[in-house]
Amino acid sequence: MAAAEAKSSDIEIVEQLEQANKEITSEIGKIIIGQDKIIEELLISMLAKGHCLLVGVPGLAKTLLINTLAQVLNLEFNRIQFTPDLMPSDITGTEIIEDDATTGHKAFKFIKGPVFANIVLADEINRTPPKTQAALLQAMQEHEVTAAGTTYHLEEPFFVLATQNPIEQEGTYPLPEAQLDRFMFNLWVDYPSREEEAQIVKATTSAYQAEVKPVLDADEILKLQNLVRRVPVADQVIDYAVDLVRKTRPKYEDSPAFIREWVRWGAGPRASQYLILAAKTRAILQGRPTPEIDDVKAIAKPVLRHRLVTNFNADAEGIGTDDIVNRLMDLG
Repeated sequence: MAAAEAKSSDIEIVEQLEQANKEITSEIGKIIIGQDKIIEELLISMLAKGHCLLVGVPGLAKTLLINTLAQVLNLEFNRIQFTPDLMPSDITGTEIIEDDATTGHKAFKFIKGPVFANIVLADEINRTPPKTQAALLQAMQEHEVTAAGTTYHLEEPFFVLATQNPIEQEGTYPLPEAQLDRFMFNLWVDYPSREEEAQIVKATTSAYQAEVKPVLDADEILKLQNLVRRVPVADQVIDYAVDLVRKTRPKYEDSPAFIREWVRWGAGPRASQYLILAAKTRAILQGRPTPEIDDVKAIAKPVLRHRLVTNFNADAEGIGTDDIVNRLMDLG
């Protein structure tokens, strides 16, 4: 009886989430024109407890999009501008000495850094050295910060969005593959269409300023994150996701010939996990109680594109990771 009531309650939450998803998209659309797919993928990543890496040229409103998302979800937002001289303590926080008014003695006090927020934007993450990058990536993995032997837990939900500029490579420190793997999605923010660009120009050169209203809050997001874990998945969907990931590995006996020709390293087990989590989240955002193989296909590229390491042959032929993922999905 209790199990049936819980299942009924979950179905009601899924229906509410479908409506909330429409409202979130509508509210963000007051500020951000276009980018519907990116907005959906950001929501999927957040509800699946993942993090996102956004790659796009300057001027595509990446920062504005993330700030607007934080307003609509009523979450605390901090932006960290990554620079070559940024130190780990500039992200996590630092200890200072101050006078204790009650005892008259000096004592250490920890001042929290900008990572203590619900949504953290790591702007141009590849412009800071690996030591500083690692400070953020540890927080992403553990959802906690350790300073002077004391561990501080980050408030949930905790969501990191990092941006990279694909044009300028001078003075950058590219993220190693092991660190890239921490990001659930690698999202490519593209130029708007002509119609969208015309709307952007009209909206941003007038005196009118749109205001957005919150749709969800932190407690509701935590409930939805827990709901994602309870979504049932058919074995055939799991089998498809696992087989898709295994076929990206050139040493796997069932991988196609083009994988052995173009790929140096394939995706690891974390890719399979993220494919299923993202598929489950996409399904409930659309009001469906369980994901299908099409859900896995829909999010395969953002999950896999940064987990495949191509070789010289692929580079020489102009073959990118998206091309490889597309060919794998075409195999069925």
